[in-house]
Amino acid sequence: MQKLNIFNLEGDKIGTIESPTILETNPRVDIIRKASEVSQSRRTQPQGRRLDAGLKTTAEGWGTGHALSRAPRIKGSGFPTARNVGRVPFAKGGRRTHPIKANKNIKKKLNKKAKRLAIVSAISASSNSEWIKKRGHIIDKVPQIPLIIDDKIQTIKKTSQIHRTLCNLGFNEELLRIKNKYNKIRAGKGKRRGRKYKNAKSILIIIKEDFGIFKAARNIPGVDVVLIENLSINDLAPGGQPGRAIIWTQSAFNELNYLEVYN
Repeated sequence: MQKLNIFNLEGDKIGTIESPTILETNPRVDIIRKASEVSQSRRTQPQGRRLDAGLKTTAEGWGTGHALSRAPRIKGSGFPTARNVGRVPFAKGGRRTHPIKANKNIKKKLNKKAKRLAIVSAISASSNSEWIKKRGHIIDKVPQIPLIIDDKIQTIKKTSQIHRTLCNLGFNEELLRIKNKYNKIRAGKGKRRGRKYKNAKSILIIIKEDFGIFKAARNIPGVDVVLIENLSINDLAPGGQPGRAIIWTQSAFNELNYLEVYN
């Protein structure tokens, strides 16, 4: 079984650890993308139209014989003003012919074995430097993939300290790359709909316990921190693209021995 090095906050080797068997899993990109689609479908807010849109009025049609169209008109008005055209799909200002419905079920499903395989495949892809470089991360100066660090990183409470630690581990160019791409204005109509900025994803730090690192790392662009128990496909493969750069704490990396693989 392969031995992996453990590094301290200064980037020096302090020990070794055995590599878990799940890192030898062949990544299934199709399963990863399917799991990502299912996860995104559960975060999407349903859209639709009111069933009575344009219909709340006292206007009624006069019927035939008045040399007027049969469009509903206001009661008691001296001038035959047409109203309630919401009932007529083809009329100007009328309702949509086939409006989208808010009660439509847009949530997709995935069985437990496929979901577990997607998580394991994404972890395996993130332990391969070729997959990570393919995703666009710069890891030329990173001493080892997968990168395992001492649990003391969980106790960092200052943003400057966690930034210094990431630089000591060889992520200088990666942090600079993501800083230049972060908060760029989105092209198209999305910037008019509450999605003006598109935030890029960079390093993922997986921990066992939080002693302050969450607040310390939240101001660094593109860096995310997640507990091993809350790990999801959105963290490991944002957008369904595997190969995210990951930093494991020693205690979190030990938890990989308890994950099951379904081929």
